[in-house]
Amino acid sequence: MIRPKIPVNPTPTGYTMPPAVIQPTSITPGSPVPPPAPMAPVPASARPTVQLTPGAVLALLGGGTAVVLVVGAVLVSMLLAVAITGASVAVCALVTRSILTSDTRR
Repeated sequence: MIRPKIPVNPTPTGYTMPPAVIQPTSITPGSPVPPPAPMAPVPASARPTVQLTPGAVLALLGGGTAVVLVVGAVLVSMLLAVAITGASVAVCALVTRSILTSDTRR
């Protein structure tokens, strides 16, 4: 009937590249690098403060609202999918039980 065909690999005809010759290299020691000087900590008063403009506040509120709406829509759709699946499984169980009980009455 059906026999599997095993592919035949061609035999190599020879080297396609000559072998690489490895040349020995000499190692020259480098001069040691001095460690970097430690930096002084920046005082807290010199750090820049974050200033929110009214436009930035509105943008943050709009972005946060969009994230909440998207996450809420995803969660509601998942809940709806679970509810529909549960209802369809319950209907299938009722139909199966009805078929089995009506079979024994006849």
